[in-house]
Amino acid sequence: MRKRLLVFSTDPIGPEMPGPAIRAWHLADALATGAGADVVLASTVSVEGSHPSADLRHAHGPALSEMVEEADACFAPSALVYMADELREGAKPVAVDIYDPYHLENLEMGAAVPADHDLSVARQSGVLNAALRRGDYFTCASERQRDFWLGSLAALGRVNPYNSAGDPTLSRLVSVVPFGLPPAPPVRRAPALRGVLPGIGAGDKVILWGGGVYNWLDPASVVRAVARLATRAPEVRLVFMGMGHPNPSVPEMGAATEVRRLAGDLGLTGKHVFFNAGWVPYEQRADFLLDADVAVSAHLDHLETRYSFRSRVLDYIWAGLPMVLTGGDVLADEVASGGLGKAVAPGDERAIEQALAELLASPPPKERFALLARRYSWEEVARPLVEWGRDPRRAPDLVAGHALPDEAAAR
Repeated sequence: MRKRLLVFSTDPIGPEMPGPAIRAWHLADALATGAGADVVLASTVSVEGSHPSADLRHAHGPALSEMVEEADACFAPSALVYMADELREGAKPVAVDIYDPYHLENLEMGAAVPADHDLSVARQSGVLNAALRRGDYFTCASERQRDFWLGSLAALGRVNPYNSAGDPTLSRLVSVVPFGLPPAPPVRRAPALRGVLPGIGAGDKVILWGGGVYNWLDPASVVRAVARLATRAPEVRLVFMGMGHPNPSVPEMGAATEVRRLAGDLGLTGKHVFFNAGWVPYEQRADFLLDADVAVSAHLDHLETRYSFRSRVLDYIWAGLPMVLTGGDVLADEVASGGLGKAVAPGDERAIEQALAELLASPPPKERFALLARRYSWEEVARPLVEWGRDPRRAPDLVAGHALPDEAAAR
């Protein structure tokens, strides 16, 4: 019998989707085609349009309970597992997506009152720990992340004889399922920047900051680097692709406000630095990527970096865009070692300037990007989740009623 699998997103599903919604969209497709399942893709925010292989639903109010009741198994982000009693306390197999360690991101959010910041991070950690206690199976973004999450699970008592019996590496508990890419290369449908955005002409050199601007990133160093570069290469144009998050519950962060102010103070806005106020529709992102010469992603030196997996970098690989990245995360290492771009030290605007100049003058050949793009195709990266989706199972320790450390101590 065909399984009925329920895939959740806590972001809007529709024309304008942030990374987590894009991930849910493609993993729903992989489960439908690879596992031969009937898949429902549900957003707790909103849905618009249709999906090629899943039934789109709005998981609002009683509808969420009905969907869980009808499903054989669920795949959900950790925050929803915490929030929804139907997932946290129910008996259906639940796969938990932990590819984004958002409590580490939250360390960089800051707050006017340190105690408030501390409380916010503690709450995020509590949300994650509740999901780690409940999940029957977990998906993360890299082997480095997997080590991190196994440590977290071990601290909660989930690394135990029940789960290791017959599975000594715990691969049936935690698998690497990174963000992925479409199998076909991008196709340009229409101009998006050159001759479209006032101030960017056909002969200009476009540097693209893909995705949003968040506090754990470092757009300021890139703007300062472009200011330096523009003195000897006046044709350079830096474009921030998305300043307005499509999820109304995600406000503009301080880094976004600050980078606008910095560009204005340096006299760059509308001349060498441009901000797309909204969010590029998912189906149009290829037009932006293919209108650029070089891409960039920068962050500061902090813990979030080591365990990050920046989906915008995959888009750069997909489009064959040479890139300048701050080093320290797994994708930056792969890009640098593969000769697809350059990795620089955190906060080094002079190194960013030099790397941009070199890549604009001598970009790597497009063919060099194909191998990595194939390795990160959605079909390839989704294989462990698809295998679980063919035969969803409860975690052995949860079936056995294994006592977690805090529970055992109370007895």
